[in-house]
Amino acid sequence: MRPKLKILICAPEAVPFAKTGGLADVAGVLPKELKKLGHDVRVVMPGYSVIDRDKYGLTPINEPLGVPMGIIGEAWCGVYEGKIPGTGIPVYFIEHEQYFGRKNLYNDDSGQGYMDNDNRFVFFSRACLQLCKKLGFYPDVINANDWQTSAIPIFLNTIYRHDPLGNAASVLTIHNMQHQGSFYEGLMDVMGIGWKHYNFLELEYNDQVNLLKGGILNSTLLTTVSDGYAREIQSPEHGWGLDGVVRERAGDLYGILNGCDYDEWNPETDKYIVKNYSESDFSGKAECKRDLQKAFGLPVRDDMPLFGIVTRLVRQKGVDILAEALYKLIGLDAQFVLLGAGEVWAHFYFGGAPRFFPEKIAVNIGFSDELAHKIEAGSDFFLMPSRFEPCGLNQMYSLRYGTLPIVRSTGGLNDTVENFNEQTLEGTGFKFYDLTADAIFNTVGWATYTYYHNKKAIHSLRQNAMSKRFTWEETAGRYEMVYYQAVRRRRNVYI
Repeated sequence: MRPKLKILICAPEAVPFAKTGGLADVAGVLPKELKKLGHDVRVVMPGYSVIDRDKYGLTPINEPLGVPMGIIGEAWCGVYEGKIPGTGIPVYFIEHEQYFGRKNLYNDDSGQGYMDNDNRFVFFSRACLQLCKKLGFYPDVINANDWQTSAIPIFLNTIYRHDPLGNAASVLTIHNMQHQGSFYEGLMDVMGIGWKHYNFLELEYNDQVNLLKGGILNSTLLTTVSDGYAREIQSPEHGWGLDGVVRERAGDLYGILNGCDYDEWNPETDKYIVKNYSESDFSGKAECKRDLQKAFGLPVRDDMPLFGIVTRLVRQKGVDILAEALYKLIGLDAQFVLLGAGEVWAHFYFGGAPRFFPEKIAVNIGFSDELAHKIEAGSDFFLMPSRFEPCGLNQMYSLRYGTLPIVRSTGGLNDTVENFNEQTLEGTGFKFYDLTADAIFNTVGWATYTYYHNKKAIHSLRQNAMSKRFTWEETAGRYEMVYYQAVRRRRNVYI
C-alpha cells in the first residue's frame, strides 16, 4: 500500500477566501478531495486585507515569521491560521500589510499590475517555505500555481537544495500561460539565488527575469488544467513565447481537467433559481427562462431561443470578435442576455446595445452570483467564443443545466463539449473553430435553426448534456498520480 503524502498547496488565491479566476477553485476544492484520499494536505495563501478574518475564524500564530529577501534584507510577517470551511484542512495566511493590504489582489483600479508584484510574490513564495520550517511541516510535495508561486521550485533547487525542505518534490500547475511574471533583472538580487542563474537557459527571457520560465524549468513535474491546453501551450499561438521551454519538458507535462462543484451548480437544488428541475423532470427550465426574461426586462417568449453569456469582458474571452458579430446576431429571431465586466470599451459597447434593440438584448455590466445562476438555468444556449480557454467552468455548468454550450474549439472547451451530430443526434453542444465574426454568427444561427426546426435534436442534446459529469474526485485521483511520480523522481525511490 502506498504511503500517504504530506502535500502543501501554495496559491495566490483560493475559494472561498479570495478569487479572481479558476485557480482559486483548484486551490480551495482540490484539497478536500486529496484529504478524502487520506493525505495530509495544507494550503498557504496571502493574507489579503479583503479577507474577513472574523467570518472565517482566522487566528494568529503568535510568533512573527522572518523571510529573507536578498538585497532588501529580512522581512517580517504575521501568519494567521484557518480551515477550509466544513473541513479540518489548515489554511495559512501570510499577512504583510505593505504587500497584501490592498483593495485588489494583483492590479490597481486601472487594471495595471501593481509595480511591486515582483517583490510581493517572491516574498510570498519564500514565506511559504519558511513557514514549513517554522511549523516543522516538511512536505513530500509542494504544488505551486502560476507565476505568482513559480519561485518556489526555483528556491527548492537552489537555496534549499541541501536543506531538509530540499527533499520536497515540486509540481507547478499552469492555469494561464499568458501571465508569466516578467520583471526587471534586479529581481535576481531580491531572490538571492545568485546571478549565475540569470541566463537564457534558466530565468532570463527578453532581458527580464521570467518567473514562470524559471518555474517550468525547475519543477519536478508540470500540470495544466486540460489535455487540450497542455498541447496548445507547446505552440507559438498559445505559448506566449515560452512554447519552446514547455516543449523541452513535454514529457513531464500532464493535462488534468478541473472538476466542477456540483454542490454549487445543480439545477435540482440551486437556491437562486425560481424552479428546480432535473433530467427526468425538465418542466422547471421553462419557468426559469421566463424568470430570466423578466429579470432582464426582455419580452417573455417561450417560443424564442434565449442565448446567455457570463464572461469577463476581456480579449481572452473573444469579446472583441463577439462585438464585431453582435449586430448580425441581433438580426436572428432570438434573444441575448449578457452579464460581465472588464475592459471599459466593452462596457460602453455592449452596455449601449439594449437602447437600440430592447426586445432582443439585455446587458448587466458587473457581476452577480444570483444572476449567473439564473442565466445558466434560464438560457437555452450558452455562448463562449474564447480566444483561448485553459479549462473553463461555465461550459460545465451549462451542461449540467441542460443549457447547450456554443464554444470555440480550444483548450478545455474542446475537451468537454462534444459537437452536435445531426445524423445521430449525438453531442452536447455546438462548436466552431475559427475565431471570426462569421464563425460566431454561423454557429449561433445553426443553434437557432435547430431550436426552431428540430425539437427532437434539442431534447436529445439536453439529455446528453445533463448526463455529463466532471468531478473533483476524478481530478484529485490524477493529481495524486502526478504527486507520487514527482516524489519518486525527486528522491529516486519507488513509492
